[in-house]
Amino acid sequence: MSKVDFFDGLLAKREQPLFLAPMEDVSDAPFRQICRKMGADMVYTEFISSEALIRDSNIALHKMSFQEAERPLGIQIFGGREEAMYGAAKVAEASNPDVVDINFGCPVYKVVNKGAGAACLKDIDMMERMAGTVVDAVENKPVTVKTRLGWNKYTIRIQEVALMLQSVGVKALTVHARTRAQKYKGDANWTWLKKLKNTPGLHIPIIGNGDVSTPELAAKLFNETGVDAVMIGRGAIGNPWIFRQTREYLDLGSYNAEISIKERLETCAKQLRLSVDHQGERYGVIIMKKHYGQYLKGIRNGKKLRMELMQHNTMEPILERLLNYSEKEYFLVNVV
Repeated sequence: MSKVDFFDGLLAKREQPLFLAPMEDVSDAPFRQICRKMGADMVYTEFISSEALIRDSNIALHKMSFQEAERPLGIQIFGGREEAMYGAAKVAEASNPDVVDINFGCPVYKVVNKGAGAACLKDIDMMERMAGTVVDAVENKPVTVKTRLGWNKYTIRIQEVALMLQSVGVKALTVHARTRAQKYKGDANWTWLKKLKNTPGLHIPIIGNGDVSTPELAAKLFNETGVDAVMIGRGAIGNPWIFRQTREYLDLGSYNAEISIKERLETCAKQLRLSVDHQGERYGVIIMKKHYGQYLKGIRNGKKLRMELMQHNTMEPILERLLNYSEKEYFLVNVV
């Protein structure tokens, strides 16, 4: 499939598609598999260091691994050196993803301090060179970009950035509607997404991201801005049902808001098993700790159960607790 055909085909296949955002230590292969089964139309890997990829780091290469069931899938890379990004893009393409994605939006200091992620928003010329370098490196896959509105509220040039990226061959653009200065605080400014969609001469797909935590908000983002797809990040952590519920809401106008405690705990247990298979028991158990709070949200004595699960360093006692819960001790009290 050509660079152009992929997104045309995806958007033609599914009206208002829903994507899982790349999230460090969250959107690993087990979580991506869960979200795909729950209705995510496309998923992305955690962001992967270009420097680590060109050094053949085992950790970086493992982050890049995926199962066929996860497709369509994008591998996201980041870095501050053009040479490293060129090499990393070659490595990523060799893994045969559907898309190679560039992270121009991470606000974390350790990334920005290396001239990567959102640091590129301070130097649009450098962003252009970096994006062009990756497009040149990737021969048979579309290159996409994920970024933010700007470095701060005084330097928002997202329409100019989008046209520039389009001109160097980027095939789709995801915009987290916050600035780097906001990090993850304050409200996402969706007004800019609408402006972006109405930019004269811009024709690549725009994927909206930021503050999508419910099906209603996903529908609102589509309706108010006209974006081609919606990407969900933190709203999916421990809550992969958001994709299923949002699809129901978009297609039917309503959705089943209640997820039974049985399904919650069984899905959590399934992700734990997948995590241990993928990461090994030690790290697979550790990384799941990020998910328990949301999986157990709205369950009576959920905090108590979470504390019990956090104490274990092996899988079996956690599975035992998750799959043999007491109906009397644990039940749904509120789902927000």
